[in-house]
Amino acid sequence: MDPRLEGKKIYILTATCDSRLGTVAAISTFLASRHGFIVDMHQFDDVISGRFFVRTVFFGDVHKSPDVNGWREQFMEVARREQMEWAIYEEDKPARVLVMVSKFDHCLVDLLYRHRRGELHMTIPAVVSNHPDMQALVESHGIPYILLPVTPANKAEQEARLLEIVEETQSELVVLARYMQILSDDLCRQLRGRAINIHHSFLPGFKGARPYHQAHERGVKLTGATAHYVTADLDEGPIIEQIVERVDHSYDPTRLAAAGRDSECRALSAAVRFHIERRVFLNGNRTVVFR
Repeated sequence: MDPRLEGKKIYILTATCDSRLGTVAAISTFLASRHGFIVDMHQFDDVISGRFFVRTVFFGDVHKSPDVNGWREQFMEVARREQMEWAIYEEDKPARVLVMVSKFDHCLVDLLYRHRRGELHMTIPAVVSNHPDMQALVESHGIPYILLPVTPANKAEQEARLLEIVEETQSELVVLARYMQILSDDLCRQLRGRAINIHHSFLPGFKGARPYHQAHERGVKLTGATAHYVTADLDEGPIIEQIVERVDHSYDPTRLAAAGRDSECRALSAAVRFHIERRVFLNGNRTVVFR
């Protein structure tokens, strides 16, 4: 953190609305009138969708500015006037992230490592899985492991239980770290904008079984991974991050798979970080990501 910000209570304001003149001025005037000091501001006006997006990092005067609830209450008038979808977050409050996994461990291990190192400012209240394979690993980190085996007969029941877990743990984000079960359309709708999946290719690309063998057979020169929000359209959700790796004729399927695992870890961790740092906005079937 910038030494000048030590001891300051930092807030993040995110907002989106229809494009119109004066929105940035409305936000900056509101903050200035309450002794709010803007540390960082990113904005984007999408001329195609006609939507405006803004992310503002600020702090207030300890004696003259409101607390987080005051900021939220007082900003409502600006938000109503500008017809905004908005939120104000406390920067030092970690996001609560529920992780889901099956039998592949590389993305889970990477997230746990980055979490332990402080690279991802989040709390992991639990890891949910449809297999017992990762239980010892997860519990060694002091994180509860919840086993929810899924069969065609109990899929609806287990998805209902998953939503209960999301609510019980107060998780604001669900991360599918190579969770190898297709979520129902209804569950995807209920988790819209708050569930991230990692796909094992640079979408659109080789879908289905044995993707690295398909890539090898086609002699690809680029491979990678795609992190996206979960939607009912399988592997078609709004893309948050993509990692691209250049390969050549010397890569056999095993080496391609190794490169792919690395790309998956990098893409997923970046997407999670962007989300929990409030840098991602849904823009129809696309995203706006302020890096």
